Amino acid sequence: MSRALLSPAPMNHVLLDTPFAALHRRPGEPLLLPNAWDHASAAVLAEQGFEAVGTTSLGVAAAAGLPDGAAATRDETLRLARRLGRSGRYLLSVDVENGFSDDPAEVAAYAVELVEAGVVGINLEDGRPDGTLTPTAVHAAKIAAIKAAVPALFVNARTDSHWLALSGPAEETDRRLDAYQLAGADGLFVPGLTDPAAIERLCAGLARPLNILWTPTGPTLPELAALGVARVSLGSYLYRTGLAAAVSTALAIRSGTSAVHASGGTPGYAAVQALYADGR
Repeated sequence: MSRALLSPAPMNHVLLDTPFAALHRRPGEPLLLPNAWDHASAAVLAEQGFEAVGTTSLGVAAAAGLPDGAAATRDETLRLARRLGRSGRYLLSVDVENGFSDDPAEVAAYAVELVEAGVVGINLEDGRPDGTLTPTAVHAAKIAAIKAAVPALFVNARTDSHWLALSGPAEETDRRLDAYQLAGADGLFVPGLTDPAAIERLCAGLARPLNILWTPTGPTLPELAALGVARVSLGSYLYRTGLAAAVSTALAIRSGTSAVHASGGTPGYAAVQALYADGR
């Protein structure tokens, strides 16, 4: 394991004081953030008591017939944010890939539009579709530009250093997280990191809340809580399991067997229609 290279955030950069930020500061009780891909998925999650809902860029892109991570869903993401942001029933965080641009000013202007739509947080990633990482200085400049334009927006800075299976990911992760929190990030996200010892080390060394992506083979939610993780995201998992459930149900019906439904049963037509009719 590498020696921690993390530095504290600047003294003049205080912790963000918003309801969404507060959900990241409950020791032993991390924010479990489910990720929706349309109005209905966000609404039914909110009905189950989730205080905050995120979006999944893969789900949004796939639903629109576009590739994820290729800066192809800027308009779709903004349209969905405008629809979801006026709900008022949950706090909304939006996955904006890499900001859909490498120009910090353009990314900051987009962030302003999201805040005007009612968004309280964003997830900003440094991974690129070609399997490389955005230069650290460029990603840090985007973070700084966003925080200068909309200080109250919670910026969750994501590094794909583990996801891309780079050589020496621990050292690269340390260096990038250090730069991102110094640039003003409010949270730090390391998808692909599942080793409990490495997670605990980061939690102890970071000046900002750590976000981990839940995976079926990784630590459980209680285990992540015990390690000090502040936020656990589900990413595209709900969308992908939804696709699997649709296919398995169709196959079961085709074969003449009973379809197996999730606990609580399948919502009726009127119930789903009501999600839109009442403006939720």
